[in-house]
Amino acid sequence: MTRTIPQPAAGRGTRSGTARHRIAVAAPARTVYGIVADVATWPRIFPPTVHAERVDGDGRTERIRLWATAGDTVKTWTSRRELDDEAMTAAFRQEIPQSPVAAMSGTWTVTPTGDTSCEVVLDHAFTADGDAPEALAWIEQAVDRNSTAELEALRSTAEAPGALDELLLTFEDAVSVDGPLADVYDFVWQAHAWPQRLPHVSRVDLGTPGPDLQVLEMDTKAKDGSRHTTKSIRVGFAPGRIVYKQLRVPAMLTAHTGEWVLTEAGDSVRAVSRHTIVVRRDAIADVLGPDATVDDALAYARAALGTNSLITLRHAKEYAEHHRPSATG
Repeated sequence: MTRTIPQPAAGRGTRSGTARHRIAVAAPARTVYGIVADVATWPRIFPPTVHAERVDGDGRTERIRLWATAGDTVKTWTSRRELDDEAMTAAFRQEIPQSPVAAMSGTWTVTPTGDTSCEVVLDHAFTADGDAPEALAWIEQAVDRNSTAELEALRSTAEAPGALDELLLTFEDAVSVDGPLADVYDFVWQAHAWPQRLPHVSRVDLGTPGPDLQVLEMDTKAKDGSRHTTKSIRVGFAPGRIVYKQLRVPAMLTAHTGEWVLTEAGDSVRAVSRHTIVVRRDAIADVLGPDATVDDALAYARAALGTNSLITLRHAKEYAEHHRPSATG
């Protein structure tokens, strides 16, 4: 991978920078461009991406909202993208950047180098918010770190055709709650209280780096008595949705994203826990034994995660159906 320089973006600051990252990929250009174009898949492919969703668009011009790790923090922004399927380019410009970024733009370019190979170039141009040199240095480091991680993940995913589909599983569990939707949401969002409320959670360390944003580290207990530590970024969309991505996943997974979705259904609330996981093939034998298959690993992870989800949902149901705030609050 190499790093060179494109043109800078305009912004309200006076310190600007540019960066170019490139990587050779042993996969068809169309396969690679398909990953770049579909932002909904980014959280389970790109390590820095916590959550991504299209706000509006028609397949050529779109607005997307992204949440991503940047160093030791989490940033969110809205970008407009221009997709050219024929040229296999995706140009972007942040409409609502977050400090210390005053402006950020760039382009993904996928160029065929053969029938089953291509080169990917990721350009960035940015301006820091204000004149402090450390702000520009922070942006340069974050762009370099995230671009490197994204391109490596793009390469490894594209070079294993069909593997992601084989290793990927999305599933959900649901309960019906005869109680207020707001109480169900509060139970799931107020994770600091989980060690007192949930039998499988023994420790929680909860940070709130921004509005409707949490960094959740917790220890959970398995049926065999073992303890597992996970770390997640959670984004709240009150009153009915919480999405998350695990940054520290169990040994047998490479990715775990999910969401809690609450909807009113007549006089009740349908509470859903949805998971998307990607199994780590080379860790299956260590966890489940030498004869275990990918299907065994997916079934094992589904059972473990589904069990904990249902425990949480059932306790949320109990809380919402019987919880009454005290007169003193």
